[in-house]
Amino acid sequence: MIEPPYRLEPDATAAGLAERYAELEAGGETGATVTVAGRMMLRREMGKLAFATLRDSSGSIQLFAGAKWTADFDGFVKLSLGDWIAATGEVVRTRTGELSVKVSEWVQLAEARRSFGDKFRGISDVDTRYRQRYADLWANEDSRRVLLLRSRIISWTRRWLEDQGFVEVETPIFHPMPGGAAARPFVTHHNSLDVDLYLRIAPELYLKRLVVGGFERVYEIARVFRNEGLSPRHNPEFTMLELYQAYADYTDMMVLVEQMVAGMAAEFLGTTEVTYGGRPLSLGAPWRRATMTELIEEHSGLKVDLGTEAEELARVASGAGVRVEPGWGPGKVLLEIFEKTTEAALWGPVHVMDYPKEVSPLARDHRSRPGYVERFESIVAGRELCNAFSELIDPDEQRARFEEQARAKASGDEEAMARDDDYVRALEYGLPPTGGIGIGMDRLVMLLTDSDAIRDVIAFPTLRPETLS
Repeated sequence: MIEPPYRLEPDATAAGLAERYAELEAGGETGATVTVAGRMMLRREMGKLAFATLRDSSGSIQLFAGAKWTADFDGFVKLSLGDWIAATGEVVRTRTGELSVKVSEWVQLAEARRSFGDKFRGISDVDTRYRQRYADLWANEDSRRVLLLRSRIISWTRRWLEDQGFVEVETPIFHPMPGGAAARPFVTHHNSLDVDLYLRIAPELYLKRLVVGGFERVYEIARVFRNEGLSPRHNPEFTMLELYQAYADYTDMMVLVEQMVAGMAAEFLGTTEVTYGGRPLSLGAPWRRATMTELIEEHSGLKVDLGTEAEELARVASGAGVRVEPGWGPGKVLLEIFEKTTEAALWGPVHVMDYPKEVSPLARDHRSRPGYVERFESIVAGRELCNAFSELIDPDEQRARFEEQARAKASGDEEAMARDDDYVRALEYGLPPTGGIGIGMDRLVMLLTDSDAIRDVIAFPTLRPETLS
């Protein structure tokens, strides 16, 4: 094998050629010589002629080789499927109407020593697809389409938020204590400081510090880490959009998420009337708004709220299949009943409003419903898409909430929040009325690409270790 070149400058792409020569007739010649590069994914031989499909990052183009005009034709037909090659030649359209590069010269850039799977079905083994994503992206066009669309969705989100006046920032990934969400953290150790640090489970408390500091509209598209199990909806590391807007409340956040998701659907799908999992779903604004207790009654027939007697609430929970743990108050029991009986049945989209204060330590008290807070979760296709609050701004109340969380942690709740005295100190400088929201970007991409599992929209999802021979 001749050593591949150290660098190459292709001057054309498959998609660019298809656009430029869309009107070229069958049998036509252009007189234009180009160099294309990519993987050879298909090849067929017809005596002294050979046809191959070259795939680059933009699409596919046919290579048309012949013993009379292609240098080292015998070497060309011995190439393996999946080999990287560069080919130079005139752009033509064959008699059968296929736009092609009539190869005069070619060079092998890299040898594919492993198979890319069945040429019609790609890589069908699910475990192989996720572990060897580098192969899956070539063998399965839909995998490549999803990850390309993910990139464009993230880019569009940034532009949209900037148009709304939001400023993008970066906050620490290492936290001195876990905060901003109820989740088990990953722990690491800083040798020089000799302290344990935690991979962030949410950027929330740092973003709100920035609002205290005068950033009135701030956001971060953050990689966050939660030490939890794997499921079609969960990966231990995932991407979260969090934003905070001064002088806003949770109703403003409802409007924001509706406008953003509807705008995104219109941009990338051409409509807000979409299909997910074979079922129709309307993403156009406005979305339905209903309280958690209203939805429980509507979907399960259970009429419960924070005023329900403890014994009756426990009986209802048991009948719904919820095992009530010691130390749970009525708010926690109510949330568990909702998640067990109702959440997955909500096709939506619906803003589930007014969560119990007990399970919402960072949200502001509801202005008219004692015991509840101004919090909502948007449920779309049976899954939580986002979580949002009218943010708690009273430092004394926040300190009391943290102390309550500390007691829960001491009682064995591994997901309870730690007391963050510096955050309370920041609130003492004054946090104006603020609305905040966290949107799971992976789940949003799942929704817009009709993907069933979160690992379909993450390039390299977390998997159980494998043993390589």
